[in-house]
Amino acid sequence: MDCHFEFSLSLSLSLSLSLSLSLSLSLSLSLSLSHCAGMNAAVRAVVRMGIYVGAKVYFIHEGYQGMVDGGDNIEEASWESVSSMLQVGGTVIGSARCKEFRSHEGRLKAAHQLVKRGITNLCVIGGDGSLTGANLFREEWSGLLEELAAQNNSELHIVGMVGSIDNDFCGTDMTIGTDSALHRIIEVVDAIMTTAQSHQRTFVLEVMGRHCGYLALVSALACGADWVLIPEMPPEDGWEEHMCQKLSESRSRGSRLNIIIVAEGAIDRQGKAITVDNVKDLVVSCLGFDTRVTILGHVQRGGTPSAFDRILASRMGVEAVLALLEASDSTPACVVSLCGNQAVRLPLMECVQMTQDVQKSMDEKNFEEAVRLRGRYIICLCVYRTFLCSFNVAVLNVGAPAAGMNAAVRSAVRVGITEGHKMFAVNDGFEGFYKGQIKEIKWGDVAGWTGQGGSILGTKRTLPAKHLDKIAEQIRIHNINALLVIGGFEAILGVIELSATREKYNEFCVPMVMVPATVSNNILGSDFSIGTDTALNYITDTCDRIKQSASGTKRRVFIIETMGGYCGYLASVGGLAAGADTVYIYEEPFNIRDLQSNVEHLTEKMKTGIQRGLVLRNENSNENFTTDFICQLYSEEGKGVFDCRKNVLGHMQQGGAPSPFDRNFGTKIAAKAIQWISRKLKESYKDGTVDDTACLLGMRRRTMAFQPVVQLKDETDFAHRIPKEQWWLKLHPLMKILAKYKTSYDVSDSGQLEPDRHGHLTV
Repeated sequence: MDCHFEFSLSLSLSLSLSLSLSLSLSLSLSLSLSHCAGMNAAVRAVVRMGIYVGAKVYFIHEGYQGMVDGGDNIEEASWESVSSMLQVGGTVIGSARCKEFRSHEGRLKAAHQLVKRGITNLCVIGGDGSLTGANLFREEWSGLLEELAAQNNSELHIVGMVGSIDNDFCGTDMTIGTDSALHRIIEVVDAIMTTAQSHQRTFVLEVMGRHCGYLALVSALACGADWVLIPEMPPEDGWEEHMCQKLSESRSRGSRLNIIIVAEGAIDRQGKAITVDNVKDLVVSCLGFDTRVTILGHVQRGGTPSAFDRILASRMGVEAVLALLEASDSTPACVVSLCGNQAVRLPLMECVQMTQDVQKSMDEKNFEEAVRLRGRYIICLCVYRTFLCSFNVAVLNVGAPAAGMNAAVRSAVRVGITEGHKMFAVNDGFEGFYKGQIKEIKWGDVAGWTGQGGSILGTKRTLPAKHLDKIAEQIRIHNINALLVIGGFEAILGVIELSATREKYNEFCVPMVMVPATVSNNILGSDFSIGTDTALNYITDTCDRIKQSASGTKRRVFIIETMGGYCGYLASVGGLAAGADTVYIYEEPFNIRDLQSNVEHLTEKMKTGIQRGLVLRNENSNENFTTDFICQLYSEEGKGVFDCRKNVLGHMQQGGAPSPFDRNFGTKIAAKAIQWISRKLKESYKDGTVDDTACLLGMRRRTMAFQPVVQLKDETDFAHRIPKEQWWLKLHPLMKILAKYKTSYDVSDSGQLEPDRHGHLTV
């Protein structure tokens, strides 16, 4: 049976995006006053996924106000109307406060406008206030219809997406807009640090977050700040003296700058506000340091959305449409959330209640409960335990350089020292290891490393197999008790080679942890690698500029070649973030007929008025269909309709300062690796050796997991240096759908987050 769908989009108070779907499913979408980068990507995904499933889609301009007023505020959306939205910050369909919607009369008017168009489903992008308002609207729906004497007896279905730079909504690991805000903060901090080092200054920065310290905490980790103040974890009494002592010690170790980051809602244990001016006055009066204040303000909300936010919003938008398609009269309102690396559905009001409980706990000065409710991110990043036993731990980088490697090394060194270990740095990977390029590395040696690209330690692709004797000798000389290897495919091969020779070399019977760091994201056992996000942002930024250059040149198609070896992650996910028309990857074989079909697709696109095209090709997608060949083929077949240009991005994808995600991910994963090493050494150390412990630490779906490298061997295609199964391939059809190709979409990863055995959701 054919179903008719209708969607509508709008924007409402406090970040609310509503979308409605009926049976004649209609969908209405509204966004809110507090805009953030990435919202347009969500609008685009909802509109195009809605059209893909046969829906009729409408924009509702100016949020809930547009829903109340109706008229020209409700406008039908087309596939082309959301073109070129991905790179635009804020929201293109407008937002406005709407006091009227807070009243029963206002909601009655809104219901009248929806009923006129057969809209019975809403998708809301916003914070807890907007989502709560939408849920109240849903609860009143039947009564509103009775007052209107409407013949429509359908239930109103609601699906929420969370858009907020503060990341203050319980139930999701990341909200739309947060990563882009972190990009703005880190750009400012990196610029300030050069000034601070030149003049030997202390800078106190205020970042947004009235009730949530996420931006402050993560930006502090990402830039290596000396001190951070957040509302959920007020400092202990006497913090002023402790902070000044730490700043003084930092200067005595040779540091020429200090960075203090303060969330705008920071408070002390008595609930008194801690402002940037308070902190500045304290530093000046106690230490006499030249101290300046910077308040970032609304610059954090603006700018182009990051690659992460574009991908997150696109995935959430598609998941929201699927949730509405599956909704029934008994289905509660849900919110689409990110858990680990999965889009999941959670009960809307349960998440709203948890978010409100955080503030209640803070008002009651029950800060431990506030931290627990806020989620695992604060606990994972802030709790470091000190061990009594001291061991020697070596850190080395192996493989090609990747942005974020230095952040991981810095984190490993400082967490290791905190836990009482002596840390050793190995220069130039396994090559430097067998040559004896090993020295102790101390706390101050890694100052300022977090924002540095490449590998300060140096990194080589050399494998250890031919030099096992010399490496074993160096382990004996320096009494190395554990290894942390940070790198790409060569790194895991190296750990496999060392662990395989434990029977012959007793020196290798020590804990070994490999942390994935490569732009190719081709490491088995981990959904993400350090450096991949930075490369994706470079690809996305480049594609944005290339597309912009086409605005003055009609009918042009660009062929972009990305790195990745045989792994198509950068091309495929970069294509999703950049709004590519098609992507060529090794994992999805293609032939000349596919190329011809893509040319025809672009030819049809040019007729719609969208007169530019974007094609991404992974460097090893096909040995015969090279970038040059595809460019020449497109030029010939598109002659008279469009012309073609190519761009090979090359090693620029490996360079540059690491993104906030890579800094944060490198910091967290290295800290977790060192803590695991400490635990294993403390529990298992016997006569200079430990049990068989050679693991890879990676993000798998929803958790960070340690996996024995021996078990991972069977999951790897060593000839092509890729995992046999790759999670991101499920996103490849999504890119095609949003580019208007007819294809199937696997929804096996979609769905609600399962409750635990007590019936509670884990967030």
